[in-house]
Amino acid sequence: MALASLKTIVLDRDGVINQDSVGYVKSNEEWIPIDGSVEAIASLHSAGYRVLIATNQSGLARELFDEYSLARIHQKLCSIVEEAGGFVSGIFYCPHSPDDNCACRKPRTGLLEQAEKEFGCSLTGSYFVGDSLRDLLAGKAFGMRPVLVRTGNGLATIRKLKGTDLEDVPIFDDLLSATQNILSIIE
Repeated sequence: MALASLKTIVLDRDGVINQDSVGYVKSNEEWIPIDGSVEAIASLHSAGYRVLIATNQSGLARELFDEYSLARIHQKLCSIVEEAGGFVSGIFYCPHSPDDNCACRKPRTGLLEQAEKEFGCSLTGSYFVGDSLRDLLAGKAFGMRPVLVRTGNGLATIRKLKGTDLEDVPIFDDLLSATQNILSIIE
């Protein structure tokens, strides 16, 4: 199967794959997967999905951690997923602060544009699983199918959806239940 023809799913990281922290996840020791998330990624991979991660990492701009620490976190994430039989094809991150007005910080779509360019694919119609309004807005703006999980900031995000054009977004307890639903749909 050609790389461009693989089904692709985009996941947010903090609050979706791993436990989030108000103090930021600054080291691989602080990176703790949410129960079932690693298995969810492995099952997506086994079902023929290219799994990509799009994550805002303003802790870099705030100098709470450096690129080396972030690389170690992502190495841990990928290793644990591979041990479970899965594979993360790419991790795209925004290193800027919210005040930098960059094109890559979600809800802007720069990370998704980077992913399309790197993989020579279209993300239109692909799922984007997140726990925050900015994840859902980025996915919708890019023609994707946003999905919300209740983990991380998900419960707070549900309250923000009322009266918006995202009010009917599918909501699941966690990445594992979202994945089980996605894989049960015959596309």
